[in-house]
Amino acid sequence: MPDQPVSTSKKRRFRSNIYVIVASLVIATILRVFIVQSFYIPSGSMIPTLKINDRILVSKLNLAIFGVKRGDIVVFRRPPADKVDPNIQDLVKRVIGLPGDTISAKNGVVYINGQPLSESYLPKNDPTYNLAPTKVPPGDYFMMGDNRTDSYDSRFFGPVAGSYFVGQVIMIYYPFSHMAFF
Repeated sequence: MPDQPVSTSKKRRFRSNIYVIVASLVIATILRVFIVQSFYIPSGSMIPTLKINDRILVSKLNLAIFGVKRGDIVVFRRPPADKVDPNIQDLVKRVIGLPGDTISAKNGVVYINGQPLSESYLPKNDPTYNLAPTKVPPGDYFMMGDNRTDSYDSRFFGPVAGSYFVGQVIMIYYPFSHMAFF
């Protein structure tokens, strides 16, 4: 069998490489849009659970498959009522109140429908300031940061529509010393 000209072989290899690159970009886009996305933590509002500059992976499928549960840590688009920093597009907070719940706080304790909420994830001596009873509308969620004295959350901008949710935090992947799964 005669050897093929060098130029034909190079063209095939070039085309093959282009196909691999295009397929990789398509797969990466599908993964990012529908399955997982990476974020970094720019503030201390979720300390001690998430620290400044942590890198996290967020599953978009978890919310679709398992729904939203109290205690989930969720990334969501900045709600319109949040006027603090228009450059921040996404926030990360913990789900405290579900649709239909009445949330209140008194003497450092959060109450859900009149019952105290156990919050073992909160730092010691970080009080939750008093909050008048707030009913969470259908389809909305009451979000709070774990660092209650340094978190701008639903106590200030109100409940967040579930349609604003991007996904559930499933792991801290960097720094490696702080790696954790949720």
